[in-house]
Amino acid sequence: MANVVTRFAPSPTGYLHLGHAHAALFAERAARIAGGLFLLRIEDIDHTRCRPEFEAAILEDLAWLGIEWDGPVRRQSDHFDDYRTGLASLNAMGLIYPCFCTRSDIAAAGNAPHGPDGALYPGICRALDAATRAARISRGAPYALRLDMSAAILRAGTLFWRDLDAGEIPARPYLFGDVVLARKDTPTSYHLSVTLDDDIQGITLVTRGEDLRAATHVHRLLQALLGLETPSYRFHRLMTDATGRRLAKRNRAETLRTLRESGTTSADVRQLAGFD
Repeated sequence: MANVVTRFAPSPTGYLHLGHAHAALFAERAARIAGGLFLLRIEDIDHTRCRPEFEAAILEDLAWLGIEWDGPVRRQSDHFDDYRTGLASLNAMGLIYPCFCTRSDIAAAGNAPHGPDGALYPGICRALDAATRAARISRGAPYALRLDMSAAILRAGTLFWRDLDAGEIPARPYLFGDVVLARKDTPTSYHLSVTLDDDIQGITLVTRGEDLRAATHVHRLLQALLGLETPSYRFHRLMTDATGRRLAKRNRAETLRTLRESGTTSADVRQLAGFD
């Protein structure tokens, strides 16, 4: 695959663990084998959980593992204007709407079909008139900006994306319903920011864990709506602990920092992550 550009994009909400090491090494190898570029992006849009010390630790851990990235690090919090521009484009198409529902409001709406992220939003605020929306916003009501999925799919038409191992995949973004693309105080979400960032950074191959395979359906739709290039995709396995549970920060997975302090070498960690 020519002109390969990949990326590793951790969030500085904790220290890296073995699963992160596998993801970073997987992406770096894909780039180096093809003689391409491997980029680093810090996904720090969650200002309530992201911390500078965790970002510094990410750079330290990657250097300890012998991972070298090309060019400057892109930090999402430095590029909110890019996401505002994307939102403005979608708004001009009439594809986003403010949603004032709380979690309890959504739960009280009754049983809803489930998608990859849980219960699908039942569309409570989709039909609100412009005056009601404006009045609530002027009163300072908290809100999220949701994508009108049905209208977006109608505009984009039939879409596909390419999995390098499984071939051409039909895009099924409707599985997620009206996804949140931004909130009152944060002009982006994971789905919007990662889609725009990949295009801005010229990513041609997105490598990600199997847990994010479904999210690709939404990203393909956003690419089509915003007129962005479509990268290829390759998915890697998820690292698990001795009980078979996926390694994750919320599960207090052992960190690379802890392994290093216990005397484990970087070569050992690379091997544990599946890379000699």
